[in-house]
Amino acid sequence: MPSLAKSGANYMNSQLIRMEAEANGYVEGIGLDVNGYLSEGSGENLFLIRNGVIYTPPLANAALSGITRDSVLTIARHFGIPVVEQSLPRELIYISDEVFFTGTAAEVTPIRSVDRILVADGNVGPITRQLADEFFGIANGLKPDRFGWLTPVNVNTEQPVTV
Repeated sequence: MPSLAKSGANYMNSQLIRMEAEANGYVEGIGLDVNGYLSEGSGENLFLIRNGVIYTPPLANAALSGITRDSVLTIARHFGIPVVEQSLPRELIYISDEVFFTGTAAEVTPIRSVDRILVADGNVGPITRQLADEFFGIANGLKPDRFGWLTPVNVNTEQPVTV
């Protein structure tokens, strides 16, 4: 079954990534593709920032085509931040200025360390913060939805919700 499907038992890879991470004392794991390049977390897409450029593995590296991934890529391009989708060697993560996950549950989550090595100074970087602020601002209705992602739902508050 193709990894892009992420259906049925195909989530086994995600479960194994998480189990191995926890067994080694980590909160989350990062998977590699069959060629040893960075792929994704157990349930998140992976982004690295180096010298002001955002890098993320392409979908061909066994990464899920996530909605939040697409949203962050759209926001980054809107801000004029260069984005490169390419195969990424594992070593790049250790010399990145910022690293973060995206996903439905993760939303935009900065990564402080990898293999107990701090990412930069271990704090949220400026680009990650900018992307997260814009993402959460749009999602929470605090910033204009310039991309047409939200669908207003008019609710008559005078009518009680019944089960």
